[in-house]
Amino acid sequence: MKSNTLKKITLFLFMLVATPQLFAHALWIETKATGTKGKAQEISVYFGEFSDNDITKADKWFSDLKDFTLVVISPSKKETKLTAKALDNKYQAFFTPDEDGVYTIVMHHKVKDVYGTMVLDYNSSATVTVGNAIKGNEATANTNIISVFAKDVTAAKQKAKININALYEGKEAKEQKMKVIAPNGWEKELWSNDKGEISFTPIWPGNYMVEFAYTEKAAGEHNGKKYDEIWKMATYLITVK
Repeated sequence: MKSNTLKKITLFLFMLVATPQLFAHALWIETKATGTKGKAQEISVYFGEFSDNDITKADKWFSDLKDFTLVVISPSKKETKLTAKALDNKYQAFFTPDEDGVYTIVMHHKVKDVYGTMVLDYNSSATVTVGNAIKGNEATANTNIISVFAKDVTAAKQKAKININALYEGKEAKEQKMKVIAPNGWEKELWSNDKGEISFTPIWPGNYMVEFAYTEKAAGEHNGKKYDEIWKMATYLITVK
């Protein structure tokens, strides 16, 4: 009895410490904003704290996080599931564009374990423009429950305003808090307007991360364990020239 009680206390204390750390981390996709027909496009998936440049080694990802799904949606809506390979500090996959337009890469994973009383649901996306066509350049190409999108991502430049759309359950995410993280770790919180839009003007060149997290109050069971809420996060990387 004492042994079981001690194990339960130890697990509880672990959850108190581990859960905030997990929230500080995110999954995100990195790829070039433009691609070429017939040429393999590299997709990288990272886990860690973007603002601190703290990337977790691929073999240290918690629970079953490595079992994420990665899908490419072509401009003509064809879906192709990708298989990612573990490298030192990321997972890597490739796809080869075969048409002009905008490809949407979508990552999703709902973590197997319940942390405390919370289910963790990770989402990320990226877009790749091939040629001059704009076919497929729309936020709704991403079918994840929570998402972020920038239509003019290929034109992102230093000191030029960038407009971003956020969706939740396929609808505009109105009056929701989001975060923009600059290449040097500087962060700014923004609230979306009644169209689910935010905007910011990048001061520095480099990679910017946009994060949108939402906690749904919902009770149920996940893999045999009870939960009271579902924490959902979407990430989207923007490269500013």
